[in-house]
Amino acid sequence: MKIKKSRPIQQIIEDQVNKWKSALPHKEEKKITVVTISRQPGSGGHFLAQQLAQKLSFDFFDQEITQAVAENAHMRTLAVESLDEKGISAINDIISSVVEKHHLWGYEYMQNLVKVVAAIGKHGNAVILGRGANFILPREEILRVRAIAPLAVRVKNVTEWLKLSSEQAKEYLQKIESERKDFIKKYFKADIDDPENNDLVINLEKLSIEIAVETINAVLKSL
Repeated sequence: MKIKKSRPIQQIIEDQVNKWKSALPHKEEKKITVVTISRQPGSGGHFLAQQLAQKLSFDFFDQEITQAVAENAHMRTLAVESLDEKGISAINDIISSVVEKHHLWGYEYMQNLVKVVAAIGKHGNAVILGRGANFILPREEILRVRAIAPLAVRVKNVTEWLKLSSEQAKEYLQKIESERKDFIKKYFKADIDDPENNDLVINLEKLSIEIAVETINAVLKSL
């Protein structure tokens, strides 16, 4: 899914659901067709996710879209009802497992987020950026990627992308990084930087986005 700022998120989701509904049924395969990407802020992980989705002809879901669906009952219903009975049963199993494992009973938003990410995962052919998707979907069914880069590189990137001073860029990165770490720690009781929570960690200091995309593609083909 390519994000276009000029299109309302609800329209993007409705178009995506229509695409799912019109897709031909596919045979059950063990092949992995979902990639989750978490990233250090400023590393270039967002660009990596977008270009990977294009390379694989997968749909792209960033945290803005995923969060909007989780917060909107109508969009949530559309996403879930686009699945067949077997798919709905499967995501209910995922929801029960994740809610039980991470004690999310009292967090309505998180239960809704799990439902949405699970629905996207069951449809497959997706690159999901952020929102703890690597902790939600069964690890054996996905490829979990984390994009990193040294702080100096990330500061340089942010100064260029957002037209900030170096000091402003550092403050911005600290804020975003703290928020993401707190989110994962609070809801999944995990350390976002622990490499064991990912299958592949890519340092984008020297690797270009194109090389990183080819690397992930090669790993996918080997699974």
